[in-house]
Amino acid sequence: MATTTAPQQAAPASPGPLKRIILIALIAIIAAGAAGAGVWFFMSKRAPAATSAEAAPPPSAAPLFFPLESMTVNLQSDDGQQHFLRIGLTLKLGDTRTQQELTDHMPEVRSHILLALSNKHPEELAPLEGKRALADELKTLIEQPGDKGAAPIHVQDVLFTEFVVQ
Repeated sequence: MATTTAPQQAAPASPGPLKRIILIALIAIIAAGAAGAGVWFFMSKRAPAATSAEAAPPPSAAPLFFPLESMTVNLQSDDGQQHFLRIGLTLKLGDTRTQQELTDHMPEVRSHILLALSNKHPEELAPLEGKRALADELKTLIEQPGDKGAAPIHVQDVLFTEFVVQ
């Protein structure tokens, strides 16, 4: 028997399954890192633009509500009976300057309101349209300047807090 002592050539080593898993995991980590960096880069550029766009419109100021004391008025009557109106009003104003002007001229404002209400008939005030027309009339009346040459007072809305006709 002849034996040869020639050196045996080693077969080329194929990568083992562990090396393949490590290589795939490394590629996945690099891809995830690149995607995260890209998102951060593009979002950091657009964030200030979005913030300035959101901050552009100034926030609207909260309305100021100015309640008036309740008033009781005799109404006009064609049927011979006496009718009364008890009314509570709250004015919706834009700023505190308007509130101060109304406070300064409150006796005049109340007098104008009472005179206007005393000329009303109960039938006029019963329907919803009558109440809306009354609110518009009172708004116009209140906005008229008390002093000649003074600027008109701006009232956004006249709100009823009490409305009883007897």
